[in-house]
Amino acid sequence: MALELQVKTFIAILLLTTGTAYAGGTLTSNLRIASDALSYNLQYRVYLPEGYESQEGLAVLYVVDGQSYIKQGGVPRVLNRLINSGAIEPVVVVFVDARDPDKLNDNRRNAQFFCNKEYLEFYRDELIPEIEQQYPVARNREKRSVLGLSFGGLNSACFGLFGFDTFSGIGMQSPAYHPVPKLLSAYEKMPLLPLRIFLSTGKPNDNTAATRKLRDVLKSKGYPMEYIEVREGHNWSNWKPLIDDVLRFFYEVEAEPS
Repeated sequence: MALELQVKTFIAILLLTTGTAYAGGTLTSNLRIASDALSYNLQYRVYLPEGYESQEGLAVLYVVDGQSYIKQGGVPRVLNRLINSGAIEPVVVVFVDARDPDKLNDNRRNAQFFCNKEYLEFYRDELIPEIEQQYPVARNREKRSVLGLSFGGLNSACFGLFGFDTFSGIGMQSPAYHPVPKLLSAYEKMPLLPLRIFLSTGKPNDNTAATRKLRDVLKSKGYPMEYIEVREGHNWSNWKPLIDDVLRFFYEVEAEPS
């Protein structure tokens, strides 16, 4: 009994100091990065699939408002379930916190997500190279995606337009793109970009009409896309159940022919 207690105590201490262990994968503690592009510090956490150390060329999903996708969305547990069942390939997920790491009540998302070129530069020139240096991930855009909701969905749309050389997958849940009204016409005028797009909205009490307009534009251009509407509003009852769909869209393992 004494030995069992010692082992449990050791495991508890280990988890507190190194991050959170889930059945199958690991979520790091908060990691800090100083950004020259933004002139301030940011923090992020990384989900690492089980056995990642022995793999290479893993796909990477960058999630804005990452702290909410962890707490309210429960994404690490969804990842473990889908990876362990063989439904999706192992994937590294970087949860980027929109808040000031020293003042968590100071949320910078509005300044970051409205097609902020410095925010894209932070990913392209600073965060992505750091992730590629630390973890065995692919170094090509084809294995790199971004996900966000509401204004974070707007950010994904902006990254699609201006960062298509960096990201190939664009995930948008209830995108609120009214702060950048020219976004829709920009997608209309641009040639077809090398993007795969996941787009969803709720109804009623969500950005339904605007999202449908975006859907129609993307569909008319010929983008590979999955579009989903759910009977929920602008909240986690809408977004959380769709995490499965997002991950399957980007990372589903094709069943072998029988």
